[in-house]
Amino acid sequence: MKRKVSCVPSPIIPAQETRSAPTRPHITGISHAAFYVSDMAKARAFYEGFLGFQSPFSNPRPKGGERVCIKINDRQTIELFPGSEVAPDAERFYHVAIETDDAEAMRVYLKSKGIEVPQKTAVGKTGNKNYFVKDPNGNIVEIVQYMPDGWTMREKGNFLPDTRISMRMSHFGVMIGQLDPSLKFYDDILGFKEIWRGSKNGKVLSWVNLQVPDGNDYIEFMLYDKYPEPDRVHTMQHICLEVLDVAKAGEILKSRSLPAGSKPPTELATGVNGRRQINYYDPDGTRVEVMEPGTFDGKLRPPSDAPPPVGEPKQASPEKTA
Repeated sequence: MKRKVSCVPSPIIPAQETRSAPTRPHITGISHAAFYVSDMAKARAFYEGFLGFQSPFSNPRPKGGERVCIKINDRQTIELFPGSEVAPDAERFYHVAIETDDAEAMRVYLKSKGIEVPQKTAVGKTGNKNYFVKDPNGNIVEIVQYMPDGWTMREKGNFLPDTRISMRMSHFGVMIGQLDPSLKFYDDILGFKEIWRGSKNGKVLSWVNLQVPDGNDYIEFMLYDKYPEPDRVHTMQHICLEVLDVAKAGEILKSRSLPAGSKPPTELATGVNGRRQINYYDPDGTRVEVMEPGTFDGKLRPPSDAPPPVGEPKQASPEKTA
């Protein structure tokens, strides 16, 4: 008996539908945090003279002045930009940068997820591949790939003095008004993993920590309801320098001079997360948190189940020169 053969034609699948979707390349850590400073000499006195770091290079800026790179370790820096590029009352925070092993593949991947990206991946003045995207809160996130012949790798092992107070920037604090869209961007799209959330008062959520997918650095969401006043903004948008013994680090920094105009540091205290810390402030009020990597008693603090605040829209910022 012959087998009956169906004459119904097979559906034709468009070629583009048979291709696999772009995959996300590795995100290995926080590359740098960038800030506008009103007085470059005072800012350098804080980050170099007071905190003990060194600058491996700088770049002239289109409207005068220079961008100064402050080196923390071979893969992390703080970038200082001339405040003349923004209005006097503008926020000090410019952007945070995350490191990937393939910037072009990341651009293609982000585009496939509906994120606005440039038409191509550029190579910057320092020889590294980079471009900017924005998170749902309007924060600028730079995607960086260190190139073998770029300036970053050129200075590997150099400009790492014994005077530096820390050898790692463990996290960066970014202001977030709407939690769910931000989780979709950092968690669902970029692949960050939530590792903790905390509350100041137990009633409303204050912080959410998300770790990069292929490393140990993390971004700390600084949640808010009413948009904060400028001084508070400067303390929320912060960097955290990791030290093994914050009391010892505090004693070392007491022997150094803060630049004129800098707010005095806080006393050594234990945060809600159980970690000992001291807060310092650069001449523009940007907070530098010096904190130990673990809790003071070795016990992990449970995450908060408090509901997040519903933040009002971010205030429009004066135009910035990229």
